[in-house]
Amino acid sequence: MRFRRIVTGHDASGKSVFASTDTMRQDEAEHLPGFASALVWATPRDAVVPDSAAGWREGQSSFHPAPGETRFLVVTFPPDSVMTSGSFDPVAAGNEQLRLSPGIAERFEAGDPGMHTTETIDYGVVLSGEIWLEVDDGEQVHLKQHDVIIQNGTRHAWRNKGNAPATAVFVLVGAERKKV
Repeated sequence: MRFRRIVTGHDASGKSVFASTDTMRQDEAEHLPGFASALVWATPRDAVVPDSAAGWREGQSSFHPAPGETRFLVVTFPPDSVMTSGSFDPVAAGNEQLRLSPGIAERFEAGDPGMHTTETIDYGVVLSGEIWLEVDDGEQVHLKQHDVIIQNGTRHAWRNKGNAPATAVFVLVGAERKKV
């Protein structure tokens, strides 16, 4: 999927301007057909509003933000049937995920595929398709186009039980986990 990214900013006199307009492309998986992700924007902890274009860093190394940082992601999830097909190679797909979703893929649980926990508060919107959000004990909620998700650092997995890809946007806000 390709989409335009339009970034506003300020010129030297403080006037609002379009700082950049470019085309973004989701990185598509070879070993997990139908999976794609794009890191659209990232802000450092010390970002300030007047310097709005300073947040983006090409080659951002992690999709998981540190406390006070943010990430804006677009993710396309293939149907779960892709992972149950005879041609699916879980080792190759896992290695590919480390490249396509650095900082998140390392958090996937080996014993429970797809389950992971992040130190983030996530805001998500389903753009297309249908997806199921699973939390502990296998409890799931079925989400459809335009449904909104607020994910508060819980252990979770995304399951696409449908027949078509599902695409969602997420804003991840890095947070510190409260010690209980």
